Amino acid sequence: MIDSYLVPEKTIASAKGDGPALDVSAAENRIFLLVLDITNIIEQEALDVSVYGSNDGAAWGAKPLVSFPQKFYRGQHPLLLDLANQAEVKFVRAHWEVGRWGRGTETPMFEFHVSIKDVPPDVLKQATDEAKALA
Repeated sequence: MIDSYLVPEKTIASAKGDGPALDVSAAENRIFLLVLDITNIIEQEALDVSVYGSNDGAAWGAKPLVSFPQKFYRGQHPLLLDLANQAEVKFVRAHWEVGRWGRGTETPMFEFHVSIKDVPPDVLKQATDEAKALA
């Protein structure tokens, strides 16, 4: 079971960057819950976080596998990453971009982390069954 971080806790970003590569090849279930948790910010700034995949942990795809919508405030933001049909993806990593506008310092500052957990098959089945019942 995967229960880790794509961006370590209490990461402070003032420029674009990348998190460490995480090997997900051993995950039984290839559907993951990502949670972007922004714990501190300054006003008038934006954070963009995307997740990229790789088959070797060195060469990364040109396009992200998934991206969080642009964020401006503190909070927790969940997102599913479905790699069930992408067996070639063995590693994932987060990439972030930050921007700031307005008065004061031009340097942005975000304190955040991104967690990753694989979603157990029974939880997926229950959610699928509930979605079908609502359809």
